[in-house]
Amino acid sequence: MLKYLTLFLIGGITYYFIEIAYRGYSHFSMVIVGGLCFVLIGSINEFSNKEIPLLLQMLISVLLVDIVELISGIIINRILLLNVWDYSQLKYNFLGQISLNSSIAWFFLSLFAIYMDDLLRYVIFKEKKPRYKFL
Repeated sequence: MLKYLTLFLIGGITYYFIEIAYRGYSHFSMVIVGGLCFVLIGSINEFSNKEIPLLLQMLISVLLVDIVELISGIIINRILLLNVWDYSQLKYNFLGQISLNSSIAWFFLSLFAIYMDDLLRYVIFKEKKPRYKFL
C-alpha cells in the first residue's frame, strides 16, 4: 500500500508541475488525476507473465488516461463546475473533456511515465530491473 501511495504522490506532483510548465498554472485536482493515471500506467505490465511491448503499453496508457480524464472531467468540470480544463474548442473532442490532441500528447508522455514508474520500482522498492522491447 505504501508503494502505491508513494507512486501516486510522485506521479501526481510531477504531473502538477508538468501542467504548470506547459500551461502556466494547474489545479490541485490534477495531483489526484495525475497520480491515478501514473499508478494505472505503471500497473499495466504488473499483471502479466509476459513482457508487454512498450508500444502496446503506450497505447493502453492512452486508453486508461482518456477514461480517467473523461470521468474526472465530467465530475470536476461539469458537476462541480470547477472548469479546470475545456477542450470544446479543439477539433475531435468529446464533451470538451478529452480530445485527439490530448490523446496524442499522452501517447508520448506515457513513455516517460512508464520509464519513471519502472525506475522508481527498481530503485526504491527493489523490484526487478526493467527490460524493454518496443514491438
